[in-house]
This record gives sequence, C-alpha cells and structure tokens, in this order.
Amino acid sequence: MSYDIDYLTLLSQQYPTVKTASTEIIRLQSRQKLPKLTEHFMSDIHGEYESFLHILKNASGVIKDKITQIYGRTLSERDRQVLATLIYYPEQKLEYIKDEVDDINDWYKITLYRLIEICRVVASKYTRAKIREFLPEAFGSTIDELIHANTDYGSDKETYYNESISTIVELGQADDFIVEISTLIQTLAIGRLHIIGDIYDRGPGPHIIMDKLMSYHSVDIQWGNHDISWMGAACGNRVLIANVVRMGISYNNFDCLEDGYGINLRPLSDFASEVYRDDLCECFLPKVLDENVYDKVAKSLSAKMHKAMAVIQLKLIGQMVHRHPEYHMEDRNLLEHIDYEKGLYKYNGITCPLTDTNFPTVDPKNPLELTQKEAQLMDVLAASFAHSEALQRHVRFLYSSGSMYLCMNGNLLFHGCIPMNEDGSFERVEVDGEKYAGRALLDRLERAAREAYFLPKDHPDKQKNVDKMWLLWCSAQSPLFGKSRMSAFERYFTKEKALHEEVYNSYYRLSADSHVCEQILNEFGVDPVHGHIINGHVPVRQKDGENPVKADGKLYVIDGGLSKAYQAKTGIAGYTLIFNSHYLALAQHHDYISHPLSKPESDEMPTLQITQKMDKRILVSDTDAGKKLSQRMDELRLLVKAYENGSIVERAIGSYPKTIQSLHMETMEIVR
Repeated sequence: MSYDIDYLTLLSQQYPTVKTASTEIIRLQSRQKLPKLTEHFMSDIHGEYESFLHILKNASGVIKDKITQIYGRTLSERDRQVLATLIYYPEQKLEYIKDEVDDINDWYKITLYRLIEICRVVASKYTRAKIREFLPEAFGSTIDELIHANTDYGSDKETYYNESISTIVELGQADDFIVEISTLIQTLAIGRLHIIGDIYDRGPGPHIIMDKLMSYHSVDIQWGNHDISWMGAACGNRVLIANVVRMGISYNNFDCLEDGYGINLRPLSDFASEVYRDDLCECFLPKVLDENVYDKVAKSLSAKMHKAMAVIQLKLIGQMVHRHPEYHMEDRNLLEHIDYEKGLYKYNGITCPLTDTNFPTVDPKNPLELTQKEAQLMDVLAASFAHSEALQRHVRFLYSSGSMYLCMNGNLLFHGCIPMNEDGSFERVEVDGEKYAGRALLDRLERAAREAYFLPKDHPDKQKNVDKMWLLWCSAQSPLFGKSRMSAFERYFTKEKALHEEVYNSYYRLSADSHVCEQILNEFGVDPVHGHIINGHVPVRQKDGENPVKADGKLYVIDGGLSKAYQAKTGIAGYTLIFNSHYLALAQHHDYISHPLSKPESDEMPTLQITQKMDKRILVSDTDAGKKLSQRMDELRLLVKAYENGSIVERAIGSYPKTIQSLHMETMEIVR
C-alpha cells in the first residue's frame, strides 16, 4: 500500500495515538476470526406482507434449526416447536401458554434459561460491541450480562445468573423480558437481508413491507420491474401512475392505494361510474385474493374503474411510443391499430376481433388524445402521487438501499436478466445514442433511474429519464423485464393466443448452462469458479418438476410463488435462500397459515435443502467485509509507522494532528 501522508494525517484525526491505532488493529484482527454472518435472500414478495413478516420472524427456519442444535436431544419436537413459536410471536404465544401451564413461575424460569441460551448461540458471530447496538433499552444491560456470563456449575457467575432470572420472575417482568429477548434473537439470527426485487403489486401490503424494511438492521434491495413501476410513478411518469393504479385495482388493493399511500381515487370512481354506467366491464373484474379492511369497493365499480384506467394507460402508452421512436415499441401502441367500426385489432399481419368494443372516451380519428375529464383525472392522480409522503419516503429508501444489481460475498444478485443474444453474447442496447451491454448496460440504466428521481425539475435531462422508467418496466431490452412484450392489454381485448405470448430473452434459456453463468459472473467481477447468480422474476414451477437450482449450482432462481397469484402455477408458497458460514440452503415454503399460533404442535417451517456445503467454515476474513477490514488494518499499520518515525506527531485526543512539515512551518514562523 502506498504511503500517503495526507490520507494518514486525516486518519490520525480518528486514531490520534499509537495506542488508539493499535487497539483498533487488535479489534479488527479479532473480528476477522468470527464466523461469517448469515445472509437471507428473498424475492418476488409482491405485497404478501403476512407471509413476508412470518418468514422474517422465523428466518426461513434458521431459528428452529438453532433450537434443534441446542435441544434436539433434550426436548420433544412439539416442545421445540412451541419454543420456536414463542420466539416468533412472543406476546401472542404467552397468552396461549398462560392458559395451559399449571405453575407459570416455574415455566418462566425454565423458558428464560432456554431463551438466554438460544440468544447466546445466535450472538456468537457478533462482537460484544455490535450486540450492544441491538440491545433493547429495557433489560439491555441485563441481557448483555446474561448472554456473556459463564454459567458453568461452580463458576463465580452461576449464582449471579440464577439470581437474575429469579428476580425477573419475582418482579413480574418475565413477559416483557421474553418479548425483548425473542425480538433480539430474531434480529441476531440474520446478519444481512437481500430483497431481489418485486416488493410491489398483486398482494395487499407492500407499504407494510416497506415500513418493515426501513426499520430492518441490515438490508439491500435489487430493483424489480414492479418496484421500478412505483418508483417511476413517484417520479411523475404518467404512464406508470396509470399502471400502478390499474394494477392495484385489478388485484383489489384499495387499502394499499388509499389507506397506505393516500392516493385519491374518488375522482376516478366518479368518472368511471359516469362513463361506463351501462358497461358491465366483465373483462375487468378484479382478482380478489385478499379482502380490503378499510376501503371496500363493489366488484362492479372496481371493474369500471379498472377499465377506465386501462384505456387511459393505453392512450398514454401510445403518446410515449410516438415521443420515443428510439424505444422500438410500436407494438405497444394498440389503440392506433384498432378498426373501431368493425371491432377488429390489426397489426403486423394479425387481424382478430376485440372482446370489448365499447370505447366511449376514444376518438377513432385521434385515439391517443385524452378527453378533458381524463386529463383532469390524471392531474389529480399525479398530484396524489407527488404529495404522498409515505410513498415518497418509501421510494427514497428504494433508491438509498437499492440498485440494479449487487455483488457480495461471491454472489451476483439481480432481479431479471442480463440481456443476451442467441449466440450467448451480451445484447447491445442503445441508451441516448450510445450502445451498452452486460454490466455497463445495468450501470447506465441505474444512472438513468437515479436521475429520473433526483435531477431538478428544470434540468434538461429530467423528463427523458422519467420516460425511461417506463422502458425499464416493460421493454424487451430491460434487464428488469426481458420479455418480448407485456401482453396485459392484449389479454383484456383479444383472445388471439399469438398476441398473448411473451417470449423470454435468450438469457432465461442460456443461463441454464454453467459456462454462460461463468461468463456473466466474470463480467461482473465475481469469481466464476465459486460464484453464484441469484435472481427471481420468473416463477419456478416446482409442481411440474422444475428445479430452482440450475447450471450445476451456478444459478439460483428463488421466485417460487410467495405471491398467492402464482401459487397455482408453482405448487408451493415461495423459495428463500440461506447462506451461512457452513452452507448454502434453499428453503421451500408451504402455505402461510394466518393464525400460526392455533396449532402449536404443527411445524409450519419451510423444507430446508442444503445445496452446497462449504469446504471449511467461512470466516469474516473470507468475506467482502473482511477484505475491507484488512485494508483498514494495513492503513492503521502505516499510521503506526508514521507515528513511530515521526512523520506524524501523536496528539492529545481532541487536538488537531500535525505532521513534521506543519510543525516545521510553525517553528519558522516563530523564528521570523
């Protein structure tokens, strides 16, 4: 490492003496020998907040696995499950247990011992200083002492340990203590949470999921196309505003739109009721996977609102296509390819009848023009999105914690695909007159997405980047989508199967080849021999025998149908992935039970399949974080040398550091 006196002088402000620098080296060197923290991967959550929160609480079976390691020989399966459920839902489970246990004080003491032992095990990968960051304000110091106490028989702290637990029970604090330590166990069980796209759409509670992610201790997000749709709507892209509202209504998500984000749908309701008064809108009846709690809307009205937004979106898409011929998306301009008199769709050699020919707001001579009322409606919706504090807060978090892709600890994470040609080469995609491929394409598109949100409104590049958010949502060349078309509108208005077909980018076929995966890993600077690609986007049909682990273990596709909308296709309730210091393991989830406390003896944990065992236990020193720690230790050793040879002078803490050169200049000033 080069000797940079200016950098070392800056570093000396944080470590002003040989002693402070040496102490930090010792601390970092010790941390390097700890086991790697557990990483938890989830994808395609699609608003299923109940399942999401349940998976977070049980850490995809990690906590149950720890309980089995500790008590597998001393507790029955039922008792281990009861203990696990207590950790996941401490407040609720305590109410059940109090009705079942004869001697509650005795139960409290036994349970506290067990919870402390479990907490001690999950805390073993952390430094004590790091654990203190997670400790609750109430009972924090007590928990700290108990999980680090030597409780061996005859040890000096055995009496202290036992007396602490007895006192907690005697003072009536056992319930609160159990809640706090259970929450801490949940926190420590996972060191890093990775969300590989598609938090939004279909399910009822993406806003609830976002609130949880914002409070999570360590999380990153790789954007999915459904996330980018909401991000684009927050940027002011009117096609995507219409898309978000249309999708929300189509899945009966009024609670999310109106209660969660404060989007004003009353003008849309009034407009749709008037314009489609006599139209049953049968093709637009919502898919009711979950009932609304706060905003119950009749299906007949929902269908009218749904159709109203679909037609408006079609108009706005056509305008976008005309505005950007460089997008090469003329096939999305459906309204200009309709023979309104005959009720036919005609484009690219295909002619077929429409299933719905009632277009009261469409002028056949100028089909893309919004009516005055449609324009006013879009103004109201755009204002709602712009001024939704909750939405803008969540979108800012998506930007601050998210990206198009992430490379971490030998894994490459992205939601959809790396656009490829049939011959296995990276597809070159034009963006603002220049062509990009592979990693450079994702970097360029990420820059556009960030500029869409953060550039000032009057910046000349603002609007073109806002428009690109639609391209990212549904373009064949978008790494977040990667299909020939999004055929939602063809499915609304035609029965022509050829128009419904969505052809996947070559990546989705080629990536089943380990050599192609190695090529992609190499492109992103990840070890092609030991690395993995982890993505989602395409539901894995487990019920048809499809395997989520592909390309000889190089590729993991972990969209297994966490969303209820896909579970009939996949046959399961989703996949998640666990990467700890010993192995990579795929968790296959079963249907989430809304009341998991009702059957304490049942095991609702996922089926865990270890897909790769590590040759040796992975330590912090083997991780990306470990490499950064090694770099910092090298810098600190250079600082120590600079102190020892006098290049930088040690100082009292709080004073400004001085190099020999600066001291010499001060001396010369005094002499003068």
